[in-house]
Amino acid sequence: MSWRTVVITKTSKLDYSLGFMVFRDVDSTVKIHIGEISVLIISSTSVSLTAYLLNELTKAKVKVIFCDEKSNPSSELTPYYGCHDCSIRLKRQIGWSDNAKKYIWTEIVCEKIRRQAQVLDAFGSDKSAKLLSYIDEIEFGDASNREGHAAKVYFNALFGMDFSRSQDNPINSALNFGYSLILSAINREVVCSGYVTELGLFHDNMFNKYNLSCDLMEPLRPLVDACVRRMNPQEFTKETKTELLKLLSSQVVVASRKFPLLGALKRYCDSVFNALEEKDITLIDFIDYDL
Repeated sequence: MSWRTVVITKTSKLDYSLGFMVFRDVDSTVKIHIGEISVLIISSTSVSLTAYLLNELTKAKVKVIFCDEKSNPSSELTPYYGCHDCSIRLKRQIGWSDNAKKYIWTEIVCEKIRRQAQVLDAFGSDKSAKLLSYIDEIEFGDASNREGHAAKVYFNALFGMDFSRSQDNPINSALNFGYSLILSAINREVVCSGYVTELGLFHDNMFNKYNLSCDLMEPLRPLVDACVRRMNPQEFTKETKTELLKLLSSQVVVASRKFPLLGALKRYCDSVFNALEEKDITLIDFIDYDL
């Protein structure tokens, strides 16, 4: 199983040779076997890659993320074909009933708020009980938007009453970077499972290519939030990004087994797809993580 997260941060050339990704710069040449790479992040705009390498990375189902001039994720490489029976799975996805999607979404919202409450509890906030009370108030499909109400209480309790997700500051930059990493990793699992990322459960934005992945990642956002809260960055630096990248290899638990987060995402996503097919929320294996 692939396990490496590789980040390219300086002027260099990447190409392919005999199963290896070859990194070359003015000082050195390094080879990494493609079978070891799970995520490749091109963090510099002065990196050149060969089409041969990109095709081999796609075949190996490596998630490739490209960053802009500020080293923030801006796009990713997604294969056309994720698995051998993707057309059948797409038909199943189109056929998921509205009720089944609402049942799953309701459970996802409950898990997200539960995790947010645990984050607040870990940092000594007395607002965790308020969030837990929202879970009891959740209606089918979260018709009353308890998720939105919980988010306002949560972020103000975690980062201060003056904090807003719309602000341009180092905390929001770190949150967005961390969310982008997890979103990209989930995109990989969705496509590899033969589904399309555009057709979501709750998210339904015509301009969002990743509606389904946005749904699936919601219970994992608090993992990023806790990491950013611990760092409390005053600037959005390379060190901040490095700490957030470590989340992808952090040890988590799913279905009573320990995995690196990247490995656990497949089990989690597959369980949600099974729950949708069988219309049974008990089949969902949410990811458990330490804060």
